[in-house]
Amino acid sequence: MPVPYPPEPWHLCGDMHAALWLLPGSVLPPWTVPEEVRPLSVGGRRALVTFWVDYRADGDLAYRELLITLVVRHGRTVAATAVQAWVDDERSMAGGRRLWAIPKQLADLRFETPVGSGHRRAALHARVTPRRAGRREPAATALCRELLRLPVRLPLRAHLLQRRDDGTTCRVPLHVVGRPSWTRVRWRVDPHGPLGYLSGRKPVAAVSLRDFRFTVGAA
Repeated sequence: MPVPYPPEPWHLCGDMHAALWLLPGSVLPPWTVPEEVRPLSVGGRRALVTFWVDYRADGDLAYRELLITLVVRHGRTVAATAVQAWVDDERSMAGGRRLWAIPKQLADLRFETPVGSGHRRAALHARVTPRRAGRREPAATALCRELLRLPVRLPLRAHLLQRRDDGTTCRVPLHVVGRPSWTRVRWRVDPHGPLGYLSGRKPVAAVSLRDFRFTVGAA
């Protein structure tokens, strides 16, 4: 039977930890993107943004996610295309795929506060282990530490552009409001896993968004 999921838009809340990466295009997998977009080039490199997200129970769904997005140009605007995603909730996976063509897969995700980190939200240790036969070791782990929390709540608007199986493009509006902070993140990646292109590399910047309110999709 089809897995039930909320209709769009989804109203979500929680904490997210984002990082910006600049990588040579030659190391990236041949991801499928809409025909009308082009990867954004920064100094000859491709821009990726990764998101570790903890969605809490007071939203439409509660789950954890690791999302990988490729920053793209669409005409004169800048957008993003979700190229990889892992979640620990079947409803999120089914809804993300069917509503917006986001290639979500199931994984075991663990988010923990390291011992001795002080404030309960000052640090996060996260790891993802895709649910596939024979896999025991995580594909990636990350340690995020907060450096400076800003005393404001900022609104942000963006959109995803996703290619459906029939070749059409799905535009996914995103609207998030939350409390930002500058962070430092360290990743460890299995070089033979699905995130192997990040192995041995470091993000150029990282931010967190605490206690966010997030609307995904059109009303």
